[in-house]
Amino acid sequence: MNTVSVLDEATAVFRRAMGDGVRIVRVLLTATDETTERRLSGRELGSELDAELRNSARKARLLDERAPAGTLRVGTDGRTVIDIAAEVMAATGWVSGGARA
Repeated sequence: MNTVSVLDEATAVFRRAMGDGVRIVRVLLTATDETTERRLSGRELGSELDAELRNSARKARLLDERAPAGTLRVGTDGRTVIDIAAEVMAATGWVSGGARA
């Protein structure tokens, strides 16, 4: 998933792809710097880790400054994927088997 897809400029892309009648719910998953470093350390090595840490910090600042009002921020620190998904689904109105009409 594209981290910065919650920004206003991405809205036009989604509307072109899905039509003007689509309801867009922006959800931004967040984590502390410590959690982010631990997660990145588990999948990146050497100089790639340093680059990813810098990129992550840059994107976090960008998103703090530019995410539109109404963007749901969901903290992920110390939470299970199921717990996070349940919060996102509740916020979007999605239910088991598809989107709510």
